[in-house]
Amino acid sequence: MQLEAITWEGMAERLAGHLDDRDHTPGQDADPVTDPGADPVTDPGADPGADPGADPAAGAPWLRVAVDGAPAAGTGTLAAHLADALRLRGRSVLVVPADGFLRPASLRFEYGRQDVDTYLDGWFDTAALWREVFGPLDPGGSGRVLPDLWDPVTDRATRSRYVPLPPGGVMILHGPFLLGRWFPFDLSVHIRLSAGALARRTPEAERWTVPAFARYEAETGPEAAADALVRADDPRHPAWTGIRN
Repeated sequence: MQLEAITWEGMAERLAGHLDDRDHTPGQDADPVTDPGADPVTDPGADPGADPGADPAAGAPWLRVAVDGAPAAGTGTLAAHLADALRLRGRSVLVVPADGFLRPASLRFEYGRQDVDTYLDGWFDTAALWREVFGPLDPGGSGRVLPDLWDPVTDRATRSRYVPLPPGGVMILHGPFLLGRWFPFDLSVHIRLSAGALARRTPEAERWTVPAFARYEAETGPEAAADALVRADDPRHPAWTGIRN
């Protein structure tokens, strides 16, 4: 496997360019717009710099991107850089952290607080992600996405407002165990850490989770499933395969 050294910012630019290329139809204006009625203060999906008179992007109404990886891989960093790169291209973007869709503590800890199998298969509310994130972005959907559902600190619903993502907008979901669940991603990136790097960069109180990622790799094969693979043992010097399809 050939890897190319690259910065996180450069990676984000390449990913953003790929999304523009796949979404652009010759002869049409592919610049997406924000919802003219969106409130740029309270609506995190709003992009005040976009042209409200432009046509929405051609092709699918919305694009859905995964940045998959363990918490220690820092998926939020690449998600944030990609969001910035897309906004500079005139896109509206909504970044959704998967840990905003954890299940209640009574379900997460049903078999103990450090049950590896439950962490892999039962901590994240995939049904809610389908209902509140992917469903609204299906063809004919409303485009109104719930950015988070559950606060694991208070163990209560966040009561966040729905965010209208206009046609041509991009939803970026980041966090662990996103692949192999049939989520309809238009582009997926997996950030991989070696076993040693994962153990070193995972806080001691959370190291019990490390075997779950070994099982995820063995059963799901995220390296092969993702459109792009990133190796980030040293987060200062990532390397990647580029976009493979």
